[in-house]
Amino acid sequence: MLAGSSMTNFRTIETNGIRLRAAVAGEGPLVVLVHRFPESWAAWRHQIGPIAAAGFKVCAIDCRGYGGSDKPEAIEAYDLENMTADIAGVIDAEGGGAPGVIIGHDWGAHLVWHTALCHPAKVRAVAALSVPFVGVAETALIDAVKPVYADRGKFFYQTYFQQPGVAEAEAEADLTGFIRKFYYWLSGEAPDGLGHGRASTSALLDGLPDPQPFPAWMGDADIGYLVSEFRRSGLRGPINRYRNQHRDVEFLKPWRGRTIDQPALFIGGTRDLVLSMRPGYDMVAAMRAAVPNLEEAMLLEGCGHWTQQERPEAVTARLTNWLCGLSGSRA
Repeated sequence: MLAGSSMTNFRTIETNGIRLRAAVAGEGPLVVLVHRFPESWAAWRHQIGPIAAAGFKVCAIDCRGYGGSDKPEAIEAYDLENMTADIAGVIDAEGGGAPGVIIGHDWGAHLVWHTALCHPAKVRAVAALSVPFVGVAETALIDAVKPVYADRGKFFYQTYFQQPGVAEAEAEADLTGFIRKFYYWLSGEAPDGLGHGRASTSALLDGLPDPQPFPAWMGDADIGYLVSEFRRSGLRGPINRYRNQHRDVEFLKPWRGRTIDQPALFIGGTRDLVLSMRPGYDMVAAMRAAVPNLEEAMLLEGCGHWTQQERPEAVTARLTNWLCGLSGSRA
């Protein structure tokens, strides 16, 4: 049994014209947890119980395309406009008429930041793991990093994801190997430079090892659960999120220059490759200007990309304390 699953009830939430599966626990002010690629509600397995016990209603969703949620076929169904509306609709459905607190990791962080920006009346406060908000993008990330990667003949996984069917076929051919190699690549235990310098013609998993044993923070049951979820859902929907970068830039034009003004928290890792994706650019410093009510930018020493899984105790404690400190929260 996955940690945290004994305290949860699974329900289907109708939102924005689709149905999302959610693991729900506790009573009180609403906290919505949003995962990244390639994850599920279970990315928050260590946080659900403690946050619920602190006096909150916790709703950890499977994003559209994942697990028990609806899986539209169209690429544009996974754009930022749709996926932020999904989260706003979850707040409407589960929040009892009050705004909610939203917490996300990586793509989930990107989604909660922009839900707070585009649906401010729905969002009471926002916390993000791994990915800072540095202002509304005027250029798609795959274009912004092109001089560093594609123009130098180097591999960049988000560019590799652009051609429908290619990355899906590679990952789905060996889901267990895909999960193990992809997670290890971005973890704090991976050696410096792992995966760097690959040619732009490489496949996603080329040169990535399957560690034996896998780091202890992700057990065989955790890996097996993810494999079973992707075996039934496939990877098309999850990877489609990466294929909407230019559409997202157009959608966000009305919000350019605006800040996110809700109370906010950021937690990252000193070994998270996201923070060095754009060499010479200090994303945390840029975030402080774009999020004026940022309470803290906490960096966990030696932590890689899978923040709340690699450092569950530290992340859970900081999130719970922050939630309990929000005005009007009950402990």
